[in-house]
Amino acid sequence: MKNFADFLKKFLLIIECVFAIAFIHREKVLFFGIVAGDQFTKALVMRSMVPGESIPILQDIFHFTYVLNPGAAFGILSNQRMFLLVTGAVLILATAYFYPLLKKSDIFLRLGATTILSGAVANLIDRLQTGYVVDFFDFRIWPVFNVADIAIVLGMGFMIYAILFRLDSGNVEEAQR
Repeated sequence: MKNFADFLKKFLLIIECVFAIAFIHREKVLFFGIVAGDQFTKALVMRSMVPGESIPILQDIFHFTYVLNPGAAFGILSNQRMFLLVTGAVLILATAYFYPLLKKSDIFLRLGATTILSGAVANLIDRLQTGYVVDFFDFRIWPVFNVADIAIVLGMGFMIYAILFRLDSGNVEEAQR
């Protein structure tokens, strides 16, 4: 049980750091913070648990469950490793290509792109190393997920918010005010 308490303390510290970094609005720091936080939490899970093991935090509500996911979100495209690797690489290249435009855009658009990219890179690291993505957050009513997945979902939220409420007819300068 001591290992689990240490794991939980370290995990909460990582989450706290990621949220602190998010408010700094420095995309590079945010990117590396999310990737490092994701990889750190996955390493803790892999060291502390065996695949399939589930530790209840709130019985029947929230568990840490060690899952090896061979697919994308919710297990879709299961065992399509090459497709997922190529898709991840294309996402990274597209972001690098469009980054100069993003630097001039709305902060929420930049944060969205940064968090989506960091989540994609973190999961791509898993796929390259093992062919699987390590998932461990288990709310029992939703597929098991990880820190990178949270970053991707938050990034989509930031981008949707920017597109719907901050960008005015494509005028990016007004959105930055």
